Amino acid sequence: MSQNSKIEWTHASWNPVTGCTKVSEACEHCYAKRFALRLQAMGVPKYKNGFQPTLHQEVLKHPLHWKKPRIIFTASMGDLFHEKVPVAFILKIFKIMHKANHHVYRILTKRSKRVLDLNPQLKWASHIWLGVTVENEKNTFRIDDLRKTGANTKFLCMEPFLGPVPELDLKGIDWVIVGGESGPGARPMKKEWATRIRDLCVREKVPFFFKQWGGVNKKKTGRILEGKIWDQTPPVKQNLSQTSLF
Repeated sequence: MSQNSKIEWTHASWNPVTGCTKVSEACEHCYAKRFALRLQAMGVPKYKNGFQPTLHQEVLKHPLHWKKPRIIFTASMGDLFHEKVPVAFILKIFKIMHKANHHVYRILTKRSKRVLDLNPQLKWASHIWLGVTVENEKNTFRIDDLRKTGANTKFLCMEPFLGPVPELDLKGIDWVIVGGESGPGARPMKKEWATRIRDLCVREKVPFFFKQWGGVNKKKTGRILEGKIWDQTPPVKQNLSQTSLF
């Protein structure tokens, strides 16, 4: 588990599952794949399989030993709902999340249909959030799937934001993250795509988080949108006052 994540909307990451396979346009320049292959080349044992979907039983119980409450990005280096992750293992992860319920867990997936299929077996709670990646209009079907799940807090991650989504429906959605693609080969995000979503969130009273403009050097391009840093998030019930993100 990484206790100091560089991802702006989380404190830490927990990776009982690593690795993934391409499922849509957002995967083209996957940061997790690039990082995993680098770790494999460095000889890091956990990444001996590179970016092949891999289960890590040895880290399952890590959140139980992390006493200070954290916001945890669960499976940041893969997709928890990848087809090669057995249902039994997913249920083990949910069991740990319920046991270590002083943390907030944020799960992000592109495999919304599998989540929906498994939803009757999943025990959701207020501290387990579920989000889907929506990089363009073509993949808005994931939002409809998300709405049908039992997750208490549902969010959209529009990063990398690769195309306009003019008819975005925020019914049942609690949070929206927008960000441009970063790293080698980054595809540009147009300002009007981001401001349209921002304006919609303001109108619908949905918390809006602008993560970054992206590009090859994301630190240089920053995360200011029209003169303001947008750090809005839904409220959490856990006592995270000593570990605030902002």
